[in-house]
Amino acid sequence: MRPISIPNYIEQLFKTNPKEIATTALIRERYGKIANQPPVVSIVIPAYNEEENILQTLLSLSNNETQWPVEIIVVNNNSKDRTAEMVIATGIPCVNEPKQGITNARNAGLAIAKGKYILNADADTIYPKDWIEEMIKPLATNEQVCSVYGRFSFIPIGSTGRVTYFFYEYFADLMRWLNKMFRDEAMNAYGFNSGFRREQGLEVEGFNHPPGTNEDGWLALKLREKGFGKLYYVTNIKALVWTTDRRIQIDGGLWKGTWKRLKRMIGW
Repeated sequence: MRPISIPNYIEQLFKTNPKEIATTALIRERYGKIANQPPVVSIVIPAYNEEENILQTLLSLSNNETQWPVEIIVVNNNSKDRTAEMVIATGIPCVNEPKQGITNARNAGLAIAKGKYILNADADTIYPKDWIEEMIKPLATNEQVCSVYGRFSFIPIGSTGRVTYFFYEYFADLMRWLNKMFRDEAMNAYGFNSGFRREQGLEVEGFNHPPGTNEDGWLALKLREKGFGKLYYVTNIKALVWTTDRRIQIDGGLWKGTWKRLKRMIGW
């Protein structure tokens, strides 16, 4: 069962004031607790002009409760705002990638990551406390799993209400099932909620992909086709991430965006 409303924990994190000095100090303190050993898990976050969102995301990741030592890497992709400055103040590594584009940013993070496992995250997403643990579990316990991807819900920032998104998310679940059954499950892997083993990712040349495809799904496809194993859908509600609906707003709103996705799916 998907949540109709945004859980209090997620909403409090989303509404955290990124300009408060206390927020930066809290991230520094909590990140120090999960990053006090050589990392087993590396979380890579591309960022472009994310000063309004990045600290909330970093706080949610630093709040995670996990057995694995973690490093978080923010890849600043030519931001014109204070994104890099704000990240550096938290003590979390921030590297610059001058070549514009999400693929370049993700590859830059992968190149310097030290963990055995890579988790892909985004700078406008809030992660629950068990996200790291639940996403890594299939990779750590089953060598036949090469890539994991998870569920997500929307935090409205436009005019569409949360109840509307509640029903839309079930429609999106149906689309993912259709992808798995009739198209390709790799299409369900999103860059803000997926993971893989670092060495295997490097062996298939990271996120590089042909024109007209997406970097996240294409990586999952390459890992599977290389023979590293199968994809695993993490459905545990404790791993459900919350992302803003700004991409839907960019597409022209919920219904226009849905129509675009349907047309792509049926090949119109």
